Amino acid sequence: MAPPLLTLQGIHLTFGGTPLFEGADLSVFERDRLCLVGRNGSGKSTLLKIAAGIVEADDGERFVKPGVTVRYLEQEPDLSAYGTVADYAGSGLDAGSDPHRVTYLLEHLGLDGAGDPKTLSGGEMRRAALVRALAPEPDILLLDEPTNHLDLPAIEWLEDELKRERSAVVLISHDRRFLENLSRRTCWIDRGTARTLERGFAEFEPWRDEMLEEEERDRHKLERKIHRENQWVIHGVSGRRKRNQKRLADLHDLREEKRRLTARGRDARDTVEMTAAEAKSSGKQVVEAKNISKSWDGTPAISDFSIKIDRGDRIGIIGPNGAGKTTLLRLLTGDLEPDEGSIRFGTRLEVVTLDQKRESLPPTTSLRDALTDGGGDMVMVGDSQRHVVSYMKDFLFRPEQIGTPIEALSGGERGRLMLARAFARPSNLLVLDEPTNDLDLETLDLLQELLADYSGTVFLVSHDRDFLDRIVTSVVAVEGGGAWTLYPGGYGYVERTIRAREAEAAKAVSASTKSGDRDKPGEAAKAQSKSGEKRRLSFKEQYALDTLPGEIAALEKKIAAEQKRLEDPGLYERDPEGFSRIADGLAKLQGQLAEKEEAWLELEVLREEIEGA
Repeated sequence: MAPPLLTLQGIHLTFGGTPLFEGADLSVFERDRLCLVGRNGSGKSTLLKIAAGIVEADDGERFVKPGVTVRYLEQEPDLSAYGTVADYAGSGLDAGSDPHRVTYLLEHLGLDGAGDPKTLSGGEMRRAALVRALAPEPDILLLDEPTNHLDLPAIEWLEDELKRERSAVVLISHDRRFLENLSRRTCWIDRGTARTLERGFAEFEPWRDEMLEEEERDRHKLERKIHRENQWVIHGVSGRRKRNQKRLADLHDLREEKRRLTARGRDARDTVEMTAAEAKSSGKQVVEAKNISKSWDGTPAISDFSIKIDRGDRIGIIGPNGAGKTTLLRLLTGDLEPDEGSIRFGTRLEVVTLDQKRESLPPTTSLRDALTDGGGDMVMVGDSQRHVVSYMKDFLFRPEQIGTPIEALSGGERGRLMLARAFARPSNLLVLDEPTNDLDLETLDLLQELLADYSGTVFLVSHDRDFLDRIVTSVVAVEGGGAWTLYPGGYGYVERTIRAREAEAAKAVSASTKSGDRDKPGEAAKAQSKSGEKRRLSFKEQYALDTLPGEIAALEKKIAAEQKRLEDPGLYERDPEGFSRIADGLAKLQGQLAEKEEAWLELEVLREEIEGA
């Protein structure tokens, strides 16, 4: 095996008197696909920053192979020094980088390169930072939560992009499907050490559980050995003095090892004790919407949509950012009136909403006041009272954090706090808008278990495909132009249905083109809908139809620039290899342009046929 591009050896780091790393090791190889996993607070992000050279360890060695380029995805990027978004995104390019790649990435991530950085939201700044990291195509990409603030089409696009990357990729993510699809090795950050599994994340959890069970067996064996030595201390210290002193010292060492193992085991097994306070059952029917529509500034967000939701249903809502998910959610919870149609709500509804922005409290509010609503030391959990420290422990907060302001909490801690607040209030309808942001994988598991046991109704907006598959009983997906469709099952079913539909659409377009039916409006669209239901563009098709023109324009611009370089009459004489490289690159770009133009043409034909059907 070739030597690693980057190595961390014997990393030690202490924060505030508490050791974070005690001899952690990490290696990154060429074209690696390595994921870092571990609990919130275990040090994943810190280890990534040490690998990036941003944080310096107290002890240990960081070695980067000479000539290797490393790029790190900034969590809180600062764009204040740049005039445009494109200026910031392009500031990380190397001398040999392709400047047009910045435009390509900005378009795919829904950003205006000419935009003013001061007007960007936090999510848009994170996407700009992702462009800056990806654009130079470095030898090593260090990505901390790259899917945050991305919608489903963008996440799937990013997956495909990273699969094609020549860079080694080290990533941290709470998105299981993302990790399973990309990783080939897994590094578990656990209680100060880093243990590596030479397989992807899909095989990590059984391996982790086996490691913890082995630790438990070792601890049990150690306890039995200590018990025997204690018996000897009580009954058998009558032999030679030196031998006895050595044996007593060994006993002391055994007790110290037991203390260490016990502490490690306790840290590894600590879990969130998550329970939701449930109100009395609602009526059997929760919501019935008939032919509802809602537009903003003349643009339809919801158009002629109907749905009936019964008690116990778990409804997932998916679609690109800006498609109208929040509008639909507000309509179905009564926070918004439809422009047309009617909505009828069931009886005895007790609604609790988890705000995706988590900004419902002032940042200076203490943890105690956030949980008690400023009401002293007791928390009302349903109809009963609990001491705030006891309730804090259920969500893995330490007693000494009771006065900590919200602004000082990590993203994961803020997520757990908002869950604790939401679950303390009695409900029979939970409205969860991106609840998985910043939660570690084990907390996500427990949240899934809680929702599985919850007897009420759940509305869930999420871009986490695995979470959707585990939770929801049906999915409402945007189809473009304000149209929404209800699918049974989870996201996997939606994905399979859309792929089958796209395959049929491509087949129908191809058949109609070959048979000369292109001028017969609706022939291919009619072939799609054997059930008689009107065919619509899927959100993936609509997304591609919206973004392909920009990609085509960017490619045309790149091709024009490369052609201009080839027009230099002295280029071939000065640099024949460079001339050949540019010519080869130009041919590749022209091939990509032809593919995208063909894809756009097929989608445009399909759209026209659907509208004419």
